[in-house]
Amino acid sequence: MGEHQPATEERFLICGLGGLGQQCVIALKQFGVKVVGIELVEPKSWRIPGVDKLLDELIIGDCRQNSTFERAKIELCRAVLIVTSDELINAETAIALRQLNKNARLVVRSTKENLNQLLEEQLTNYVGYDPIHLSAASFALAALGGDSLGFFNLNNNWLGVFQHKVCHGDIFHRRQLFEINSGSRKLLCYLPNKYDAFNCFYDWDSETVIKEGSTLIYVEQFDRLLSKQRKGSISSNNKKKPVWQKTANVINQIKIRKKILDYWHYGSQSRRLVIVSILVTFSLVTVGTVLFYILVGNSTSVNPLYITISLLLGGYADFLYSVQPNSIILQFLGLALAVAGTAFVGVLYALATEKLLSTKFLFSKKRSRVPEEEHIVIIGIKRVGSKAAKILQQFNQPLVAIALEDDFDDNHLPDIPIFKGDLNESLSKVNLSTAKSVIATSEDEILNVEMGLKALKINPKSNLVIRTFGQRLSENLAQILPKAQIISAYAVAAEAFAGAAFGENILDLFRLHNQTVLVTEYQFTQVDTLNGLMLSEIAYGYGVVPILYQKPPLTEELMPKAYKQIEPGIRLTVLATIDGLKRMEAGRIGIYPKNWQVVIESVNTEEAKFEGANQIAKISNYPLDKARELLNNLPQTLQVPLYKLQAQHLIRVLQKHQVMANLKRI
Repeated sequence: MGEHQPATEERFLICGLGGLGQQCVIALKQFGVKVVGIELVEPKSWRIPGVDKLLDELIIGDCRQNSTFERAKIELCRAVLIVTSDELINAETAIALRQLNKNARLVVRSTKENLNQLLEEQLTNYVGYDPIHLSAASFALAALGGDSLGFFNLNNNWLGVFQHKVCHGDIFHRRQLFEINSGSRKLLCYLPNKYDAFNCFYDWDSETVIKEGSTLIYVEQFDRLLSKQRKGSISSNNKKKPVWQKTANVINQIKIRKKILDYWHYGSQSRRLVIVSILVTFSLVTVGTVLFYILVGNSTSVNPLYITISLLLGGYADFLYSVQPNSIILQFLGLALAVAGTAFVGVLYALATEKLLSTKFLFSKKRSRVPEEEHIVIIGIKRVGSKAAKILQQFNQPLVAIALEDDFDDNHLPDIPIFKGDLNESLSKVNLSTAKSVIATSEDEILNVEMGLKALKINPKSNLVIRTFGQRLSENLAQILPKAQIISAYAVAAEAFAGAAFGENILDLFRLHNQTVLVTEYQFTQVDTLNGLMLSEIAYGYGVVPILYQKPPLTEELMPKAYKQIEPGIRLTVLATIDGLKRMEAGRIGIYPKNWQVVIESVNTEEAKFEGANQIAKISNYPLDKARELLNNLPQTLQVPLYKLQAQHLIRVLQKHQVMANLKRI
């Protein structure tokens, strides 16, 4: 947040114009800066139509060569985004670049966390991001559905972004919007009607009475393993159900007949052969025991059941020795049972041996059963799917996955039921019709679309999340599947790369009504233009939400008070859209005008006069001596223009201290 050249004169260099690089071009151009691209070979067609026209300059060459950087005027570049698909090239380029430009911000695509840390120490002004990691949280959150819109961790404090539809009689109904804010919760957005969508923060009046059917979006500190909303719903549901209903539900969930039929129809040939062999063997034991009992009776001391089992296991010689049959019928019966046992029991031996050999003597942890309902199905469990699955596991979500590769390592996600092989057969095993959400995250976007449409046909009520790569496909799918969430992993990650290019520390991100919200950390220095501003001025002026404030060596404060001021050394974490970051970067304050004043009518006591002056000075940054003089000559208008939410807050605080005031528009 230091002082920079005007945005229009700054050059930002992008090395690698693949899927991520092209998305970075779009994200950077929103800031109004000059963008130069380097690509080894000029693309015959662009993944994003028209992106080549957004580039101020396209340079064809190897980004590891100094001559290529000289053509790009590297000495004039404020930041370089190195986002090729080859991590070795990215690391080589970053090291070479630092020799040519000691100050440029380096934002590198890299999955190697240890290497990123080492390069950050050696190169300085360096940051490495894994685009898959950045986007995986978006897929996980989209699959959660319901009230959860985002989550992130700040200094071991988990915060979540929740969406709550107000119902008659709940805790928010008929309260005023300012009452939602507390030491652990802050309101982000109020949507009075179901068709409204998030546009920007603070687009509401704090005195508004919350009505039934409206939607609240807020950030709140919570337990990542089980949010209190979920705890409350679970406990209330358990209390409402009587014992007989719980018993009936358990019986109903067993679904023995359905499971037997599914086990037979969707099983492999080997499974069916095992079932037939077991049934035939059991029948032979029963029939043989009965026949020997009738034919032999008490003529021998050997039990008929023992004789039958011995014959089936290949003991014909023992049968001849112990029973010594004189009857041709007995000899024929014994021979028939021995031959049948060789056939059917031998099959069981062979299959058991094959199974033991196929395990390679690795005794892995037994996987859990496929959930019956309200679970999340992940189709394509490679990098994005695996990371999304691990995030969802942290929230105790029931999961089942379908691996599209036969060589997928089952031990990679040992606690999740995973199916491989034929895709249609796998889909039949995951209880798709009762799933809460379906995520299609394979590397083939056409396959993702196909699986998404198939899932929607089987379960129209499921929450559908589809991974795409192309901009045009994403836009067209959003038109024909308005209820589905179409997420381009590169588009989401590119906004974080673009924000980091301006020197900001992007901690996390999440999606809010088709907008990306960045969790951004600022470390203020002596030359920062925001020094001296209050958090209320930063929040309402730039349209960002301060959620963590720390003045070293003091501990951090979550949901900080609006009157806190920015000083050198302050660490501040905010929620910001790309527009908010643009305003902070350009120093363009004033998304909402300061066109409100506070008219102070009267004060009841001398103590109220004393406390009122303190509050005026604290909340409006008005000199304390002038505030005391103001309260001695009432009625008066506070000659400080304020934001509306800031002025309303001051009036409420003054009224608590018995100072009567009202709002006046300038």
